Amino acid sequence: MKKIGFLFAVSLLLLSVIGCGNTTNNGGTKSSNAQATGESGEKAKYKIAISQIVEHPSLDATREGFLAALKDAGIVEGDNLQVDYSNAQGDQTNNMTIAQKIAGEKYDLVLAIATAPAQAVVQQVKNSPILFAAVTDPLDAKVVSNLDHPGGNVSGASDTNPEAISKLMDFVAGNFKDVKTVGVVINQGEPNAVVMTNLAEKALEKHGIKLVKASVTNTSEVKQAAESLVGRADALYITLDNTVVEAVNTVIQVANENDLPFFSSDRDTVEKGAFATVGFKYFDHGYQVGQMAVDVLKNGKKVGDMKVTVPDKLDVILNLKAAAEQGIEVTDAMKEQVKDQENNILK
Repeated sequence: MKKIGFLFAVSLLLLSVIGCGNTTNNGGTKSSNAQATGESGEKAKYKIAISQIVEHPSLDATREGFLAALKDAGIVEGDNLQVDYSNAQGDQTNNMTIAQKIAGEKYDLVLAIATAPAQAVVQQVKNSPILFAAVTDPLDAKVVSNLDHPGGNVSGASDTNPEAISKLMDFVAGNFKDVKTVGVVINQGEPNAVVMTNLAEKALEKHGIKLVKASVTNTSEVKQAAESLVGRADALYITLDNTVVEAVNTVIQVANENDLPFFSSDRDTVEKGAFATVGFKYFDHGYQVGQMAVDVLKNGKKVGDMKVTVPDKLDVILNLKAAAEQGIEVTDAMKEQVKDQENNILK
């Protein structure tokens, strides 16, 4: 009887150990999708979902940077990483449908790129860690309630440092004395665009410069809105407004044809033909979020314990070719404000 009792106790102990080995994926611990490296030396395998609001250079570069950070950490798409990528094509109904689909499956991590996908994913997905990128104001969007200690299963990186907007408006006021009004094309249905426009307006007010708005509801209206600012504005400006950025070539065309200095909130738009911004590379922004993902996937860190970050490598970025198209004389004083002249004065 003693022997039988001993064997029974051992069996209970083994069952207890096996039971403790099962973990959940709420906020950072590995789910059943992530297979830990075993005695065979096989790599852990991961499954992530990416929801992106629309295709344009900044958001695409964010996604590419994110995946590059994973690759550098040995998490490689097509090898030990499965990526389920969805693009809402700017449609809010699609956006919510994508979030609901993600919520119905099991992922080791979910990445939401831009404000609307982040809002939808946070609302729907409760069983996977969530990181967001390219979100202008996570607090205003109610994606998180605390930037230093988000809590729950959500964290990420904002793509807006308010200092960048104020510095750009200071650049406009300091170098363009004839500019008394700045026109902005804006979809006021995008919270991120509204927040950034308000910041720009307050910064311009300090210099006695007025901001004039031309509203749009979709990309097909952007060209007409930009044209409506001709004669009403001395310069043009756009925020990280997904609706407007998607049709930014039409704004560039209007600026070039009417010799209007055109300022943007992102480097990618300057590379396409805006004259100047104070900004950063969206690839770097995505890479930063990717490093957070590595901490979650490989190190078991909980996203709710990770501080929401903002871009910290800000610099003035100038496009000399765009300057010529828009009738701008680029002075030495302008160039001196560029810290990294080799990479941020585009020729």
